[in-house]
Amino acid sequence: MGAATYHFKIEQGSTFRVDITYKDESGDPIDLNGYSARMQLRRRIDDDEPVLELTTGNGRLVLGGDTGSVEINVNASDTEGLDATEGVYDLELISGAGIVDKLLRGTFEIIREVTR
Repeated sequence: MGAATYHFKIEQGSTFRVDITYKDESGDPIDLNGYSARMQLRRRIDDDEPVLELTTGNGRLVLGGDTGSVEINVNASDTEGLDATEGVYDLELISGAGIVDKLLRGTFEIIREVTR
């Protein structure tokens, strides 16, 4: 199953939170126990440094076990420092056996904060 494509709009200085449920072809949630996840936002796909890195290790990605849920959660102080205006990302799930599945990919834009 290929990765879904989605465009994120991230408001600078606001909490960015998205909930996703990973399901199989029959619509049943995929058990994510034993999985980890990683996601990087980059201005351009070939940039060396990401604009923002999200992992289960840094708490910006939270997996919900047998519910198949993936929560993207970036606090307001982290989005406040984002200086890119647009770019690309992908979100990968890694099984305990090391199998990598790309869940999402796409583009993002930062909506600049007016009130500071």
